[in-house]
Amino acid sequence: MTITPTTLTRAAGAAAVVAGLIFIGVQINHPHLDATSIGTTEVMVRNLLKLLMAVLALVGITGMYLSQVRKNGVVGLVGYLVLGTGYLAIMSTVAIAAFVLPSIADTNPGYVNDVIAVAKGHSATGDIGLLQIVQQVQDFGYLAGGLVFGIALYRARVLARWAAALLAVGGVVTIVLSLLPDALYRLLAFPNGIAMIGLGYSLWRMARTVTTQPAAVRATADVK
Repeated sequence: MTITPTTLTRAAGAAAVVAGLIFIGVQINHPHLDATSIGTTEVMVRNLLKLLMAVLALVGITGMYLSQVRKNGVVGLVGYLVLGTGYLAIMSTVAIAAFVLPSIADTNPGYVNDVIAVAKGHSATGDIGLLQIVQQVQDFGYLAGGLVFGIALYRARVLARWAAALLAVGGVVTIVLSLLPDALYRLLAFPNGIAMIGLGYSLWRMARTVTTQPAAVRATADVK
């Protein structure tokens, strides 16, 4: 198979769709997290899926940005960098949750519970070190990056505008939902997950449409 920009764009769109599906799927019937459950097989599998989600989401938003880099402008670049930083931070915190916390849950359950509490937006009773800063970077990147990048995609008028708008307002929805009881905490993933699915499918479909166009039409579009 020949690797072309169109192939890479379609792959990025598919990655975004899968990331959105995983992001929503891992939240369904999610068990309560604490120092006792963090090492169970179910939670570890869910954390590995979250790690995969963050990687695929980073690939997806990279494809979204590069596919319309001129139309995204400076706003799009800033949004992409901030949101990308947020997903990199998610990869870091989820990797710690999957590989580090289970190994120290028996010897230092207080620390593990504090890390989980901070991840849920609560306050820690003890000191969790640099993880506190990483979590703050993650939250800022996820919320502010989604807002700015969503606005840029909406203004570019290339991908599905409803999905771009949902990505932009997803941060506001996330802040509101974070104030609700823990039973509703898992709903935080739904706005961003649905937005990623919509944007990813739109990106994949756009690349597919370009591929099926006659060569003369594509050449004219490239010139424009």
